[in-house]
Amino acid sequence: MSLKTRILGLAATLIIVAASASWLAYRELSEDIIERWGQQVAEIQVRYDSARLLQSLEREIGLARQMASSSTLIQWAQNPNDPTLKAGAIRQMESFRSNFRDNSYFVALRKTGQYYYNNADNEYAGNQYRYTLDASKPEDAWFFQLIEEGRDFHLNVNPDVELGVTKLWIDVLMRDDEGDILGMVGTGLNLDDFLQDIVDIGQDGITTLFVDYNGAIQLYRDRNYIDFASIIKPEGQKNTVDLLFEDPQDKQQILGMLQMLKQGGGEPGAVESGFVTVDGRRHLAGVAFLPTIGWFEITLLDLNTLIPTSYLWPLVAVFLASLLISLLLFHLIIQSRILRPVVALEDAVKRLREGNFNLPYLPKPDNEIGRLVDHFETMANRVQLNTRDLEHKVAHRTEELHRLARVDALTGLKNRRGLDELLDAEMERARRDNQAFGLIWLDIDHFKAINDKSGHQAGDEILCRVALWLKANVRPYDHPGRWGGDEFVVLLSPCDTATLEQIANRIRDGVEAESRKTGLPVTVSVGGHLCKPGEDSDTILRLADRALYEAKAKGRNRVCITHPDETVVSSGA
Repeated sequence: MSLKTRILGLAATLIIVAASASWLAYRELSEDIIERWGQQVAEIQVRYDSARLLQSLEREIGLARQMASSSTLIQWAQNPNDPTLKAGAIRQMESFRSNFRDNSYFVALRKTGQYYYNNADNEYAGNQYRYTLDASKPEDAWFFQLIEEGRDFHLNVNPDVELGVTKLWIDVLMRDDEGDILGMVGTGLNLDDFLQDIVDIGQDGITTLFVDYNGAIQLYRDRNYIDFASIIKPEGQKNTVDLLFEDPQDKQQILGMLQMLKQGGGEPGAVESGFVTVDGRRHLAGVAFLPTIGWFEITLLDLNTLIPTSYLWPLVAVFLASLLISLLLFHLIIQSRILRPVVALEDAVKRLREGNFNLPYLPKPDNEIGRLVDHFETMANRVQLNTRDLEHKVAHRTEELHRLARVDALTGLKNRRGLDELLDAEMERARRDNQAFGLIWLDIDHFKAINDKSGHQAGDEILCRVALWLKANVRPYDHPGRWGGDEFVVLLSPCDTATLEQIANRIRDGVEAESRKTGLPVTVSVGGHLCKPGEDSDTILRLADRALYEAKAKGRNRVCITHPDETVVSSGA
């Protein structure tokens, strides 16, 4: 697998891993963002809904408290059968009716149980007394329950069977100066209108409801869940907020948030939030306590509706586009600054390995690869110089070895191998040019006796001197050589019989004359043969050796030449 494939594969793997990690991080981050945003929105929404409810109720509650503290009504409640006081009280009640939002009021007297009421249509003008409350009737139990509990203020959603209306009732106890309860006054708000204005705001994804101190549902868009007349119902029979949830853990969580807010003492602005499931969809629940009215406000936010994850898809598209652009740029950078220089460097290395120093152009990026290319070129140049120097040395050494293999180490003349090659070359030339050449074969007379008498060192010195005298007495283009031991051979070319005899005698005379000058006389026996074109080496050497043998047999220190008819002619001192 090539480096390019590996790098691109690694890059693709890293991109996939990074994309997967980024996608997981995006999901976690988006959910975290949505949750954080949802918690903030839940707190804002809870406070907003609470403020809208309180804004609608606080004025009414204040008016109801003023009504309950009216001296006219208090005097009448203390003497309910006094017609004068009753007339003044009716006028006082009617003055409050015009100020209430619903233009309705009620007054219930403890002493007589009489219940007075008038509505926005002034339907009961002059006949405000509607009925008498009966403690034995379940529908009237609310009055006696509140009197027994002594609550100064109470909100309750309750249908009035006698009047045929269902309202959100604001109940305020009326007391005398000693604090004794004289009755109850208040007003009612039309439930449907109130739900539409405060609860059912028509915004998708947001559900608002209000529950009392014990968790009983008081205001909710679905009237079937509202717990009417909560005050008279025993615990366990009320429609509490946990009925909205199916998961026991969600039920426990929402009730736990109510309990935490209770334990907090109704700290203003405190909001508890948590995730719950409603109708199979995940919601963020925000809960706040409204100490003014003793209720809890609960807001359920469907985050998938308010801020669907699809809203964040453009971010995903931007991320993917950035990822692809990054991959492309990464590929181009890797291609130009790493892969292309590495591929070119690989090709150059292959050429260098094959001995080709004609290197291609190598790109040099400004990085480690470029420095590596510089080092390689420097190395290649040095290898080229070293190779050329080595080749020159090898050629020189080969030539020297070739020469040494053909030169006698002692005398510096051609050795037997060199003479064999020269002989072969001369025979070839003789056949080609049809010309004769001469061969002289000589050895030193009584050389063994000299060695035995004077030692081998003296014998080697004589061999060297004979070699010098031999070279001095032949032509520059002739080839003298040492055949072995004390035998020497000279190739003469061009040559004829007269030349052969002349040079052979000159060699013999020269050795004898020069050796006398050294104080150690030396003579040589010489045999010669004029080689004809077509003769092989065995014949040539055999005839020359026979001539040398004749010279030795005839007393040494003489020259014998083999003639064309293979007769040997002798000449000597």
